[in-house]
Amino acid sequence: MNAPAFPPPEHPPEFAASLEGATPFMAQYLTAKAGQPDAILFFRMGDFYELFFRDAEVAAAALGITLTKRGKHQGEDIPMAGVPVHAMEGYLARLIRLGHKVAICEQLEDPAEAKKRGGKAVVHRGVVRVVTPGTLTEDSLLDARGANRLAAVAVRKGRAAVAVVELSSGAVDSVACSLEDLGAALAAFRPSEVLVTDRMYSDPTTRDALDGSGGVVQALASAIAEPQAAQARVERLYGVAALDGFGAFEEAEVSALGLIAAYLETTQAGKVPALAPPRRLGESGFLAIDPATRTSLEIDRTQRGEREGSLLACIDRTVTSGGARALAERIARPLRDPLAINEQLDAVEWLLERRDLRRNLREGLKASSDIARAVGRLALGRGGPRDLAAVRVGLSIAEGVAGLFIGQVDPITGQPRRIALALDRLSLSPEVSRLKADLIDGLVDEPSHLARDGGFVRPDYRPELDAARTLRDDSRRVVADLEARAVAESGVAFKVKHNAVLGYFLEASAKAAEGLLRAGPDSPFIHRQTLASQVRFTTVELSELDARISQAGHRALAIEAETFETWRREVARLAQPLQAVAEALAELDAHAALAEWAQEVGATRPVVDDTLVFSVEAGRHPVVEAAVKAAGDPYTPNNARLDGSGSDCARLAIVTGPNMAGKSTFLRQNALLVILAQAGAFVPARSMRLGVVDRLFSRVGAGDDLARGRSTFMMEMVETAAILTQATPRSFVVLDEIGRGTATYDGLAIAWATAEALHDVNRARTLFATHYHELAQLETRLDHVCNLSMVAKEWNGDLVFLHEAAPGAADRSYGVQVAKLAGVPGAVVARARSVLERLEGEKAATARLDDLPLFALAEPAPVFAPSAVETALGAVDPDALTPREALEALYRLKGMLTSR
Repeated sequence: MNAPAFPPPEHPPEFAASLEGATPFMAQYLTAKAGQPDAILFFRMGDFYELFFRDAEVAAAALGITLTKRGKHQGEDIPMAGVPVHAMEGYLARLIRLGHKVAICEQLEDPAEAKKRGGKAVVHRGVVRVVTPGTLTEDSLLDARGANRLAAVAVRKGRAAVAVVELSSGAVDSVACSLEDLGAALAAFRPSEVLVTDRMYSDPTTRDALDGSGGVVQALASAIAEPQAAQARVERLYGVAALDGFGAFEEAEVSALGLIAAYLETTQAGKVPALAPPRRLGESGFLAIDPATRTSLEIDRTQRGEREGSLLACIDRTVTSGGARALAERIARPLRDPLAINEQLDAVEWLLERRDLRRNLREGLKASSDIARAVGRLALGRGGPRDLAAVRVGLSIAEGVAGLFIGQVDPITGQPRRIALALDRLSLSPEVSRLKADLIDGLVDEPSHLARDGGFVRPDYRPELDAARTLRDDSRRVVADLEARAVAESGVAFKVKHNAVLGYFLEASAKAAEGLLRAGPDSPFIHRQTLASQVRFTTVELSELDARISQAGHRALAIEAETFETWRREVARLAQPLQAVAEALAELDAHAALAEWAQEVGATRPVVDDTLVFSVEAGRHPVVEAAVKAAGDPYTPNNARLDGSGSDCARLAIVTGPNMAGKSTFLRQNALLVILAQAGAFVPARSMRLGVVDRLFSRVGAGDDLARGRSTFMMEMVETAAILTQATPRSFVVLDEIGRGTATYDGLAIAWATAEALHDVNRARTLFATHYHELAQLETRLDHVCNLSMVAKEWNGDLVFLHEAAPGAADRSYGVQVAKLAGVPGAVVARARSVLERLEGEKAATARLDDLPLFALAEPAPVFAPSAVETALGAVDPDALTPREALEALYRLKGMLTSR
């Protein structure tokens, strides 16, 4: 299940065995390793991170680095590999991408301090962090335009929950759902890493949901997810006495949040991240899209796993990394509430109508920084001066952006609610304004990457720092000034000199110094040493100067480090208002980007309401249209009309036509228009009316799953089963070529029965593409079915695709003509045409469809209410029962069964 490309380290027995015979250094390593047995340990040794034993072997194979040996332990050679400290992030990124955990063990003291304890003393080291796919915070390891989320899944009392944290920005979300919706809820977040209990990890009922998440799955002890223990961990993480102030969480949600809290305690080595309070997302708040549908529609990734070519890449006109992430979240989790959707559309329309404001807004945002991730790193103690600069720039941009909207309020209509809320968050509190002013006054324009390098505090910000820098950088001038004053005061021709024994001293000839030697103890010039021809003196000022000069460099760095830590703590303290500013800038960028795209492609505002209508006039596939226009060709728009109630038009449309005529594009196009509309975006169409959709299903093309022994046809049936069991009258379904992977009559029977079920039972708005032309008869057999066909014409023996969806059924599939277009050898095409003509001529050999009992109108299957035993069993929560209670429940169920 989402296994890494290389197996996790399997450590030899010496890790659990006694440390007897180990050198002090190796004992220190083994102790650190024992605390992180499932992680690859990067052990800091000077300018390198060293890896030993099995870790070295795994890393050498994964990274292509040299595997060598260093010394012996318990009589065996110790395998060793190493990576330079300055290149660590590149190697770390590769290991994380392969699914490994990496523990970073740093030197916690200066080697010089260790030497003071004795020649054989070992430098203190400790694990400062465990790096996993879901806990990355470094810019170099993250996709700036994509979120990096750690998710946790829990199940309690028949309910599932997904909790998600993006450590780099501090956002925390929680959603409770039914077990059937777990896959869709988890896939919507696209996590990098998923935490589950070891019990869930081995449960086949949740395996599809975990596999479909796309993240590396980590199993934790089930006890961590027990509600009481989980709640205590979450309260400790947030420093609160109760979670009531955050909302009414279900038990499963608390368990999932507890898994995240426990994992952060382990991986962050005691550092507390700056997390926003968990947002409880309503179960009905978002359009449910299962993993198979996401893959089929290529919403944010193509089926090859690439961003380029997806819907998101096609519409993304954001100018900031935060805005790109906000837009990605909007597209990944479209809304379900018409009121909320229309608020988003209001914001896009308002900015679309104000071209100058939108241009100025986007120009201003281009200079912005990623405040959210900078704050996240600083709160965890991993940030540097450049992150402080990012906060300063972001806050300055926020004030400038807010100023652009002054005078843009219509006195009658005002501003759209989403715009007004964003601008309200851009209003800086007095504390945040003071932080911004401090960073402007004290932080240089282009600070260093690391605080330990210094040089990031402006001159004149701290006088003591200026003095230390002066001593460090201009000590010769300072010494010369002191020398001149000493000569003037004494009348002796002093020279200031320096050696390793005395440090700085004043030197004069023996004859010139005679008067000073007779001056006695009251003289400011203190005798230090007499040589044959020179006498050496010092003064209190010179001694102090000597000490200050020798320590000036260290003192300057210490003062800068103290200044940095003061700013860092202030950023961590103000993390929530700073993150609110970042969210507001990101939201404005996303609104403006959608308005910009709408103007570019001529998109229009959809009408979104509570009806069951789906009506599109001159709709276009956004991705295909962009590709076609880039090639200089026109795109043919298409209409589509469905009504779930059946009162205005058909509920289910059978779409026929030849291959390559555009059936799959037509189906995907309309599904993507649903996503765009409910994401609060304009749609590429002349007009669109959409009764809000609760679940979106797309079964357009499928591959096999060899790892789990599933053929293409089996995968198609699994996905079809999910649709038939979960689709509701408010759902939208697109199906393509159901039943094609088996024998003709088997496939036709499955397709026919599926169409009937969708029409009669699920009652979902459905586009059903097929090559079984027999299904066209459903138009006359069912009340709310219509036929559409993709138009193609033969011209001079060739087939011309018009890519137009017209009313009526196709009369032919034109398979032989398509084979010719594909380059099949002429002899084969000719033979195929001959066989086709013969088969079409032998009508007597084919039974009429009406003669087959399967296709007579079927009585709906009876619906049985659940039995008392089933109801009682459904109320049992195995995780909450003691062994005795479980036995009593079993006897009780057995008694109910035998009494029937």
